[in-house]
Amino acid sequence: MALAAKLQLRQSQSLVMTPQLMQSIKLLQMTHVELERFVDEEIERNPLLDRTEQHDEVASEAPAKADGQSEMADDWGGSDTILSAESISEKLDTSLENVFPDDPGTMEQLGPDLAAQWKSSSGSGAGPSGSGDFDMEDVFAAAVTLRDHAGEQIAFAFADAGDRLIAHDLTDALDEIGYMRGDIAEIAERLGVGEAAVLDVLKICQTFEPAGIFARDLAECLALQLIHRDRYDPAMQALVSNLELLARRDFQTLKKLCGVDEEDLVDMLAEIRRLDPRPGLAFSSGSADTIVPDVEVRPASDGSWTVELNPEALPRVLVDNIYFAQVSALTKDQAEKDFLAECLQNANWLTRSLDQRAKTILKVASEIVRQQDAFLMHGVRHLRPLNLRTVAEAIGMHESTVSRVTANKYMLTPRGVFELRYFFTTAIASAGEGDAHSSEAVRDRIRGLIEEEQPADVLSDDAIVDILQREGIDIARRTVAKYRESMNIPSSVQRRREKRALAAAGR
Repeated sequence: MALAAKLQLRQSQSLVMTPQLMQSIKLLQMTHVELERFVDEEIERNPLLDRTEQHDEVASEAPAKADGQSEMADDWGGSDTILSAESISEKLDTSLENVFPDDPGTMEQLGPDLAAQWKSSSGSGAGPSGSGDFDMEDVFAAAVTLRDHAGEQIAFAFADAGDRLIAHDLTDALDEIGYMRGDIAEIAERLGVGEAAVLDVLKICQTFEPAGIFARDLAECLALQLIHRDRYDPAMQALVSNLELLARRDFQTLKKLCGVDEEDLVDMLAEIRRLDPRPGLAFSSGSADTIVPDVEVRPASDGSWTVELNPEALPRVLVDNIYFAQVSALTKDQAEKDFLAECLQNANWLTRSLDQRAKTILKVASEIVRQQDAFLMHGVRHLRPLNLRTVAEAIGMHESTVSRVTANKYMLTPRGVFELRYFFTTAIASAGEGDAHSSEAVRDRIRGLIEEEQPADVLSDDAIVDILQREGIDIARRTVAKYRESMNIPSSVQRRREKRALAAAGR
């Protein structure tokens, strides 16, 4: 057969992942903070996008729009008005007179030099003068860090400049909880001094406030605080030197090592509990981020549940079609027209993607609420076993879509704020013919049994298995041990020692 080149026309179907489709998928699994950052970046690079909050604020005081201007569109897309520079300047008076009222008492506190600079830079001083609205208490100083606090004490503790240099180097090695994590030999070599000199400086630094900073480990941190309280006697020294036995609740061995009876050991343990293992955290400037729930669930008047999206977790953007039309009419260059057309396409895509993301989250959350109605009514003991496939089949979506939607999303319920993934738990078979049990509900039941036990009747893992079997939960001993350890609950032997010690202290 002769070989020859020829053309063939074929039709086939294939799934093509366009960049926009891939971005839409990423939007589903973004957290609130990540989504806000992404939208801000899109607004920065796309002149046709803007936030609705900014326009709502200015439009409340702006003059009435002229005939022919369209009304503001809804939150997810549409046209918008163009804001003039004059209307913005009317709302945002950024003169220093507006920021700091011209109050004589305030000027005296600022000092003559700063007051002169303030007056010279504030123009004609047309702002309100003598209003007395300014309060110096509203101006907050920067938070003092641990290194700043240690640096102030170094200035008074060391007269020699070399010792101060070593002390500042040791301060740089402090971590956020106040421990000195540097290597003594490395610091000595870097500064060209002996290790003994570094240790002498470190010993003085360990007397600084708060007690416990500059320690190199937990035992030394506790020892420094006990020395500060004048409680570091030989018995307490033996206890601090054997913290691993304390972690295992091996009180019998500790009594022998410390040479004390049970009552004295209980007093020593109480003293240890009053110490701070992280003294440096008092100067931590970091603040915990508040979780912004994506979905809010509230009881309805008819006994059902109302599921709504949290507007604070949904960035609202507008597509400025009026600006696009005006600029396009004045643009003659084809490259600029192509750029504007691409910006309009990307802006419309973003609004549609945000709308679809919101609808998908609401649909998944509504199905979770329907499946976990008993949990919302009666608590964690009634949490049902649930998996992604069950929800995906119920709402007609792919399992991977549900997985992306539930990642790093939170739901506000009458029982608290929960991550959507919290409602998806594995099933534990029933001992009889009843329904399966949620692993989270079983874990909560194990915690409850341990909290109710008495010092003379501490439950072993086998005893917990027997109780759960009688309650219709088919569970193995190793599973009970795994759940117990995941909740940081010690074994029955360790719990018995601790409960007896606490009971003896209460007598």
